[in-house]
Amino acid sequence: MNTKKILIAAGILFLIISCATNPFTGKKTMAFVSNDQLFPSSFSQYNQVLTESKVITGTSQSEMITRVGQRIAVAAERYLNANGYEGYLNDYKWEYKLIESEQVNAWCMPGGKIAFYTGILPIADNETGVAAIMGHEVAHALANHGQQRMSAAYLQQGLAVAGNVALSSDQQALSIFNQSFGVVSNVAGMLPFSRSHETEADKIGIYLMAIAGYNPDEASVLWERMKANSGGQSTPEFLSTHPSNDSRIANLQALAPHAKKEAEKYGVSSFRPLGDF
Repeated sequence: MNTKKILIAAGILFLIISCATNPFTGKKTMAFVSNDQLFPSSFSQYNQVLTESKVITGTSQSEMITRVGQRIAVAAERYLNANGYEGYLNDYKWEYKLIESEQVNAWCMPGGKIAFYTGILPIADNETGVAAIMGHEVAHALANHGQQRMSAAYLQQGLAVAGNVALSSDQQALSIFNQSFGVVSNVAGMLPFSRSHETEADKIGIYLMAIAGYNPDEASVLWERMKANSGGQSTPEFLSTHPSNDSRIANLQALAPHAKKEAEKYGVSSFRPLGDF
């Protein structure tokens, strides 16, 4: 077996053994970095952000962020336990912080470290809106999207190196490859990969908010407010890491009835009031 075949075989073997299972889809996903490595780094980065930020505590809004986060975490555990993933959250260290910032943003790091910026609260508008955002962000962590993005970046880098090695004797072909690889691998690979994560997190998130007792019909309404806040301006979807606002609104509207049916499995047949704040 020549060197090229050995490298290909080794690469295939590495991809096979470096996989995890998405508990919400049952599909195999790339996991070149284990959670044992990822979580400590995530927790450290989260603490660093907190030390560099103004964290709001003791207010009705900060307490609401914690309350919603805890309900979403309980909903996640109920779902995972019911679907054969008992203990999946054992290494998660849930934490919910409200940070003073004009940024219209919220995020959940691998392992359950969550931050909401005050700038997103006017768009959330109410507690149910916060639940829609919280469900989406928590879904990214539960589905190991951070782990997959890191793995995809490693794969992209590996392919670039492999291409350079394979074409090292043909300078013209090598030049063309290096000029085009970054654009092609992003537009045809990394960006669709990222958009698929956003769509998956929308689906998981709307299910979680419904199981937590929040009306899933409000998820699409939240994104209508997001669209209005953007002034209708957005990057063309094929060049973006996120689906377009219109795509998300339509998708969430279609998912809401299914989320209600899922919630019924857990005894949730009615939903909390919007919960203005």
